Amino acid sequence: MAASVATKTAWKLQEIIAHSSNVSSLVLGKSSGRLLATGGDDCRVNIWSVNKPNCIMSLTGHTTPVESLRISANEELILAGSQSGSIRIWDLEAAKILRTLVGHKANICSLDFHPFGKFVASGSLDTNIKLWDIRRKGCVFRYKGHTQAVKCLRFSPDGKWLASAADDHTVKLWDLVAGKLMFEFTGHTGPVNVVEFHPNEYLLASGSSDRTVRFWDLEKFQVVSCIEEEATPVRCVLFNPDGCCLYSGFQDSLRVYGWEPERCFDVLLVNWGKVADLSMCNNQLIGVSYAECTVSSFVVDLSKVKKSGSVLHGLIRDDKPLIQPIPTGSSLRRIYDRPSTTCSKPQRVKHNSESERRSPSSEDDRDERESTAEIQNPEDYKEIFQPKNSISRTPPHKTEPFPAPPEDEPLTVKEATKPSQTVDIQTPLPKQENPDPVQMPPIASSTPVSRAEPSVIPATRDQPIGLKASDFLPAVKNQSQTEIVDEEAMSQIRKGHETMCVVLTSRHKNLDTVRAVWSTGDIKTSVDSAVAINDLSVVVDLLNIVNQKASLWKLDLCTIILPQIEKLLQSKYESYVQTGCTSLKLILQRFLPLITDILAAPPSVGVDITREERLHKCKLCYKQLKNISNIIKNKSGLSGRHGSAFRELHLLMAVLE
Repeated sequence: MAASVATKTAWKLQEIIAHSSNVSSLVLGKSSGRLLATGGDDCRVNIWSVNKPNCIMSLTGHTTPVESLRISANEELILAGSQSGSIRIWDLEAAKILRTLVGHKANICSLDFHPFGKFVASGSLDTNIKLWDIRRKGCVFRYKGHTQAVKCLRFSPDGKWLASAADDHTVKLWDLVAGKLMFEFTGHTGPVNVVEFHPNEYLLASGSSDRTVRFWDLEKFQVVSCIEEEATPVRCVLFNPDGCCLYSGFQDSLRVYGWEPERCFDVLLVNWGKVADLSMCNNQLIGVSYAECTVSSFVVDLSKVKKSGSVLHGLIRDDKPLIQPIPTGSSLRRIYDRPSTTCSKPQRVKHNSESERRSPSSEDDRDERESTAEIQNPEDYKEIFQPKNSISRTPPHKTEPFPAPPEDEPLTVKEATKPSQTVDIQTPLPKQENPDPVQMPPIASSTPVSRAEPSVIPATRDQPIGLKASDFLPAVKNQSQTEIVDEEAMSQIRKGHETMCVVLTSRHKNLDTVRAVWSTGDIKTSVDSAVAINDLSVVVDLLNIVNQKASLWKLDLCTIILPQIEKLLQSKYESYVQTGCTSLKLILQRFLPLITDILAAPPSVGVDITREERLHKCKLCYKQLKNISNIIKNKSGLSGRHGSAFRELHLLMAVLE
């Protein structure tokens, strides 16, 4: 062993509480790798400096959760798209709203800044792509072709093309000058989550939920290679600045790829969960992820990462001789032609006068009044965003690499910090005026947040509820004990295994029972059997199927389902609440007018058995809906996604009051 202290290749840098409710989006600045923006269900956009605990600026104005974010190349502007389809552009230097763009009819799923001009692109759940001129506050062009949500947009380095990735399994390339589709790349078998242009060559990379990374030649419009041995969906990709390799972020891992031929240079285990974005600075890769209201940042030392070479690392499907990689600087493909008269970074949208920042309409003035930029940390704001004359300014002005912590006891795999308080590298908070004897983890927040146990268990959790990982790990009796007997380790791993098998076997048996009845075509009887089992998880599974086909719903089905919905809405599990809200919304939209009309109708003359049965069912449904309306009313004051869902239901049920 060498005498010098070994340092880690990957480690956890910091964890912060970013919002008072769930985080719904986040993005890193690509120029400095030090600027972080987070969007939340609290409808705010919070700006952070990576590895600093306090929020620099909080941007308000959106009225629905912020679903997509993008920072401009010079890190002076930020785009934020909301669940309602509106887009807001803030000037971070001036700390004010610049533009509000309205036109999409559903969630904004993706955004990007044009590399040279004053344009931005937006992709939405409404399947449309819009190109906006931010100087005129207007939509320049609309691109139609996708059939599902547009998840990622990227302009080409020369600014002539726009690549789009969507849930319809396709990648499309659009010609901005001609205003039409150039080519549609097919081959993915699942939603495409991300696309990225090579920094120099006519090459495009795409990552999908089908767990593959594909490389596309933009001259021949054909696939160059496909890497398909991964175990989890591809969440984000980033080319090395010199174009020698592609970094791909997966669940708890980073992989480094080459494409001619397809090969994996390196694999690193990084405990970042579902990583959301990557950036580079000072030969370090910064990765960020979020869960509930917390955001975590991680660092990978790229000087220790293999980026090229003929010796393959990790997965590779190679039964043919390896072709030596093309040396950096030479290319098999055409190079982008960038305008020589244009700066490499977009100039700020600051022209003749202050009035040019404003739209002449009164609506924009109202948006400016409603949208605010609250500077919460003046020192960091002045350091990062205060206007400077230097064209090459990037926040912060000079950055140093993050210091790597010392390596743990000898490891066989390059590995990031595991989530334990004894190992996490945290940045200490500034001194608090109120001394507290209890040591708290270094958590920053834009608003005061209590750390009580959540009343609703999120559907996106990555840990089992009610179980501690430490219960399944052998206890270390002393620090020097580093090896564990195989039998002891296996006995610990198997702890509780039989109980879990019994639970899953019972669940499977119950679902088989419901499925057998369902196959007869009698939906009502299958729902009855699911309710009779007295297991809400089975009811949720069945409702998730029925909710997808509104034609299956009948009035007699509502009488059975509504009591179950009442239980689901009061469940502590987020997925149960979501399913309950979806089912209730369907019932209200399809049957509430019918129920109120039948109850308000005058009594019929004579005997009408069918009408009497329908009236009885309507009375029963009305009574159950009245009970549920009290629950909805009490929960409509909640913040975030649940609050907005309950408020929508409360409006639909207003006729009951």
